[in-house]
Amino acid sequence: MCTAKAMADTYEANRTHCKYVHSTSRGHEAIQLATAFHLLPCDYVSPYYRDESIMLGLGFSPYQLMLQLLAKADDMFTGGREYYNHPNYRGEDKPTIIHQSSATGMQAVPTTGVAQGLQYLEKINSALLKKGANDELPVVICSLGDASVTEGEVSEAFQFAALHQLPIIYLVQDNDWGISVTSAEARTSNAYEFIAGFKGIERTSIDGTDFESCYQCMENVISNVRKNRKPWLVHAKVPLLGHHTSGVRRDFYRWDDELETSFKNDPGPKLKQFLLDNGIAASALDEIESATAILVKADFDAAVNAAEPDPATVAHHVFAAPAIVSEKGNRSPENKEKVLMVDAALFAIREIMETYPEAVLYGQDVGRRLGGVFREAATLAEQFGDHRVFNTAIQEAYIIGSTVGMSAVGVKPIVEVQFADYIYPGINQLVTEISKSCYLSCGKFPVQTLIRVPIGAYGGGGPYHSGSVESTLLTIKGIKIVYPSNAADMKGLMKSAFLDPNPVVMLEHKGLYWSKVPGTEEAKTTEPDRDYVIPLGKGKIVQEASVEMIDRGESCCIVTYGMGIYWSKAASKSFPGAIDIIDLRTLYPLDEQLIFETVKKHGKCLIVTEEQQNNSFAEALAGRIAKNCFRWLDAAPEVLGALNLPAVPMNLLLEKEMLPNEEKIKQVLNKLIYS
Repeated sequence: MCTAKAMADTYEANRTHCKYVHSTSRGHEAIQLATAFHLLPCDYVSPYYRDESIMLGLGFSPYQLMLQLLAKADDMFTGGREYYNHPNYRGEDKPTIIHQSSATGMQAVPTTGVAQGLQYLEKINSALLKKGANDELPVVICSLGDASVTEGEVSEAFQFAALHQLPIIYLVQDNDWGISVTSAEARTSNAYEFIAGFKGIERTSIDGTDFESCYQCMENVISNVRKNRKPWLVHAKVPLLGHHTSGVRRDFYRWDDELETSFKNDPGPKLKQFLLDNGIAASALDEIESATAILVKADFDAAVNAAEPDPATVAHHVFAAPAIVSEKGNRSPENKEKVLMVDAALFAIREIMETYPEAVLYGQDVGRRLGGVFREAATLAEQFGDHRVFNTAIQEAYIIGSTVGMSAVGVKPIVEVQFADYIYPGINQLVTEISKSCYLSCGKFPVQTLIRVPIGAYGGGGPYHSGSVESTLLTIKGIKIVYPSNAADMKGLMKSAFLDPNPVVMLEHKGLYWSKVPGTEEAKTTEPDRDYVIPLGKGKIVQEASVEMIDRGESCCIVTYGMGIYWSKAASKSFPGAIDIIDLRTLYPLDEQLIFETVKKHGKCLIVTEEQQNNSFAEALAGRIAKNCFRWLDAAPEVLGALNLPAVPMNLLLEKEMLPNEEKIKQVLNKLIYS
């Protein structure tokens, strides 16, 4: 406690050096230290940004924490990329800490995913399950401020933990504030009262400033979860003695009498008096205060003088190295029947689950009863069991965000969002947690997850089952996006996406699943062999123009993907020998080399997308082509997308009018080639 106080005082006295926004644990020290002292190296903990005392209690030094405070090169957590006390750690001597973000309450879902992953590893008796020196089972701590419990995603985590009885402890530190918002202004109940609505989560509420009672409470709760494997919530009442952050100072919004009352509950003087009452000499306590002040000053001076990060490293660790770098296996084996795209996906998942016992599949309606609304998971639960293929509630944030924790413990999650239109509740987790994890952990926690998303319009699906979301997803850096257009690519890309150590979103056009849309029969292909893989980021020319037409200057390149392949093939029949068609297959990483080389060959280019055209990925790609191929272009790159409407209308005639089609593409090609 003396160390934490000395650190806070040092930061306040050196605000010129401490220029990056930070919080401290002042007022929260007792419950944080009591928690840390009971954890084992096999455990997992997600501290939130005010939990520096947890870090001290786990054995991290002030110097190690200060390097992050000052964003120095040797910051062991993030290399100068993250705020103070946003740790991550993977080692044999301390509990594992997955990447921690600033987004309030967002750690609840990934950390519950850790507990979900541990439960699965226990179920299959996996060697991946870390245990203590005496065979103790791991527990998970998710630390939260009470104001964060109002977040909807925290409730999703509570719901899943209660339903599945996960070995997790939600430690909620209640200081009555959410920046300047008081608890009375923001919530009807505290976390202890709120959690009563989630049947199956045990709860306790304690004075978080009394170290002795905190120590005994956490000893009992952690021991209980370690043995009984059921969730708990610990609500600890604490004062906020420091600023919300260095940037939002307490004197901006708190009155003197409020601060005076809070300081009466400072856990430091309480512990000192307890020790004096129990026979510890005052001189011994004075020596601790003096020694910690000297240590903190020395560590701070050293941290101030530590090296700054090398700017050349700024782009390191965006992704882990890919597992698949070349196309392998037999794409078109003899004596094999053609399969539908939906079956190619099913067969790929089946083979993955046969090979990798740590692979699991979950999402809405993918379980035994239905096997997916498109039957894309049919029979998998029967073959592999309900513990490996199972339904979730309608919780897109949990479905997506839990994969962070699952991946961290060695489980390999495949999850499904039922329709692209419903991915938006999960975007928060995708942006805040998944996409940043590898980069901000300096490569320690890439998230290996495959997120399947049926997408696209056909047959009157209407405004909430027909949307295209690739441009939205492509603004998120740190994820990969795949979009197959036929069964062979579906299987080869599915395998590669699963094996990639990074997050991959696989967009699967539901209009191509069954080849029911006229003109999409070629989406049905021979099923590739079991070992067939396609590296992500490699497009393919699926139709080639003749040399004669290219030499005559009467040719054009179409760049497209998904359903655009089939509209383009149909339109190209009116221009025999004149059209190259590139199937991008992967939208990120993008095969720019193939695109630019092909465009330069023709001097003319059309990009076809099913998305609404304005401000789309396709328009951005047109700009890149114009810049990189300018000297070879005979005309500006054209883009054809859907009409710029808020949604795909239900009526079939209106749907057709909105979307690109063969005739619309022919009109643009006529203009490009013959104008």
